[in-house]
Amino acid sequence: MKEKEVILQIFGMHCPACAQRIEKGLSKVDGVIEAKVNLASREAIVRFDLDRINIEKIKRIIKRVGYEAVEGEKEPSAEKRKKAIGRRLSLFFFGLALTIPIAVISYLLDFPEKKLLLLALTTPVQFIVGWHFYTDAYNSLKNRFADMNVLVALSASAAYFYSLFSTFFIDGPIFYEASAVVITTITLGMLLEEMAVEKTGETIKKLMGLQPKIAIVVRNDDEIEVPVEEVEVGDIVIVKPGEKIPVDGTVVDGHSFIDESMITGESVPVEKNVGDTVFSATINKTGTLKFRASKVGKETTLAQIVRLTREVQTSKAPIQRLADKVVNFFVPIVIVVAVGAFAIWYFLFQNGILALTTLVSVLVIACPCALGIATPAAIMIGVSKGAENGILIKNSAVLEVIKELDTVVFDKTGTLTKGKLEVTDIVAEDKQYVLKIAAVAEKRSEHPVGEAIIKKAESEGISVSEPYSFEALPGLGVAIKFERKKILVGNRMLMRNHKVSIENLEDYIEKLEKQGKTVLIAAIDGKAIGLLAVSDTLKEHSKDAVKTLQEMGLKVVMLTGDTKRTAEAIAKQLDISEVLAEVLPAEKVEEVRKLQNQGRFVAMVGDGINDAPAITQANVGIAIGGGTDIAMEAGDIVLIKDDPRDVAVSIKLSKKTLQKIKQNLFWAFFYNMLTIPLAAGILYPFLRVLVRPEIAAATMILSDITVVGNSMLLKRWKP
Repeated sequence: MKEKEVILQIFGMHCPACAQRIEKGLSKVDGVIEAKVNLASREAIVRFDLDRINIEKIKRIIKRVGYEAVEGEKEPSAEKRKKAIGRRLSLFFFGLALTIPIAVISYLLDFPEKKLLLLALTTPVQFIVGWHFYTDAYNSLKNRFADMNVLVALSASAAYFYSLFSTFFIDGPIFYEASAVVITTITLGMLLEEMAVEKTGETIKKLMGLQPKIAIVVRNDDEIEVPVEEVEVGDIVIVKPGEKIPVDGTVVDGHSFIDESMITGESVPVEKNVGDTVFSATINKTGTLKFRASKVGKETTLAQIVRLTREVQTSKAPIQRLADKVVNFFVPIVIVVAVGAFAIWYFLFQNGILALTTLVSVLVIACPCALGIATPAAIMIGVSKGAENGILIKNSAVLEVIKELDTVVFDKTGTLTKGKLEVTDIVAEDKQYVLKIAAVAEKRSEHPVGEAIIKKAESEGISVSEPYSFEALPGLGVAIKFERKKILVGNRMLMRNHKVSIENLEDYIEKLEKQGKTVLIAAIDGKAIGLLAVSDTLKEHSKDAVKTLQEMGLKVVMLTGDTKRTAEAIAKQLDISEVLAEVLPAEKVEEVRKLQNQGRFVAMVGDGINDAPAITQANVGIAIGGGTDIAMEAGDIVLIKDDPRDVAVSIKLSKKTLQKIKQNLFWAFFYNMLTIPLAAGILYPFLRVLVRPEIAAATMILSDITVVGNSMLLKRWKP
């Protein structure tokens, strides 16, 4: 099987039922593995077997369902959609211009040619303004799918054709105004809904517009401008102050501050030096930078964010799949209720006018738009809000399970700590001299401890000279000759082997080792002159992150391969009482499974390749920024910033989004359960106002606006 994925721009969608219809149409086709449609971005993501079906056939299937599909992400779709909304707006105003006189004549005037004039005015509304209801209803039924278009077409046709029959064949009442008002009002409602949904999908469009179009690269010692698509991995790229970074890369020359807010949500510019990573679409603020391109095209961080955001907006949470099933059964049930109401009022109460009125009112008021859009509207905005703050929710299903969390497991190195050793303490009469000789001793060492000492010396402005001789003593330390002196830098065992007394430093050594730090003793010509402590230090906000999660009622566990003493020392600083130490990389997944077997609902937070299996095993996997691509691929949630506080933020946002989904579904179900019986005339004549098609149409639109408006409130959410 040759699997491929294509992104198609879809034109002609205006409600959730459209997205469902396309998905259903594609899912029946041999060769289509999966089809997901995003109403907000008007996109379909289709995975298919290239050996059994091609893109052109997929487009033809979508056309047969009633929509137009265009391949590619860079089509001028925004302009095309703008024109489509403009046409729909013109159609609405045309309908309104006819509907107002239809209503005035129907309710206020009476003259012999009244029926014929109303017929003349209503017919263009019925078959010009309302034609799309008929075509969409036909396409729906052709694909064995009943949606709101079927209800609108049935209700408007019932009112119009009964009135047409009364005009020419019987002396009965007419309902031209009901037909015109229903079509015009629902056209307005769909237009408002379409414009609102368009706003919910703004994040992807904004993200895609961030990447610059041109890059300056060095080719054959010349600086040339090339389209960003032509930048290759390994190219040297030059970015001047005020310009956007075109692709991801590593700085090879220069110093500057970069505004990374569009990627991480962090407002403070980040300092960049040689060796630091820069990301596509971020803005160079001060100095000129040269960097080597490491990720281009669809591999850049920005492209990955767009991809993940797009995928989650098209994915369906279990609660949404339930709503979709309800909608599929809902329309036939509504038709049965409408016909039943008609039969009761016509045959039992002999009231033909009320019978037809209830039939049309029930069909109109029960349009399931609010039910269909309740979940996707909230997910779109919630996911977009997360992306704005550097939080990528990769799978909407996680929104429903995250509320069950009771335990958050953190990997230690690189997640709670910086993952880099630093000199934390120097104990000596002359600290600068001890640091200098330790740096000289470690200059030829390749051990991470040695790198930390040299980095500390360089930061203090100390010149690190070459030793006269160098000997690495595995498991002990190093021995050198420098300035005609024999210098030892290493652990207790090294001192003991060379009969160096460290009695005067024992208290300091014991205290620092209890804190989980690695202690190196420096000795000159057999005399200990001081010591240095090296440790992997906590990230700036780790303590706040743990405290916030604990305040949320969650248990926090630290998981690490470090020794128990080191792990407990770090855990003590963070107020974490539950520590799983000396765990080999391959055993991490088993430790997560053990917690789950205790009945705990676990989130695993990690950043490395060895964390990926545990992240996948957890009920909720969270990959923290700056981590490996493998860890990010495994996570349900990806935190772009290297900030552990975002774990709590992501949980809060997920819970808030789920809360909005539930609110929307409640109002959508409550609305239908309440209004359908009223429209059927159950309280007639006490609430006769609801047994009017035009009032039913307005009420239906109000329910749609309520659901979309409630979802839009998520835009005001702040971390």
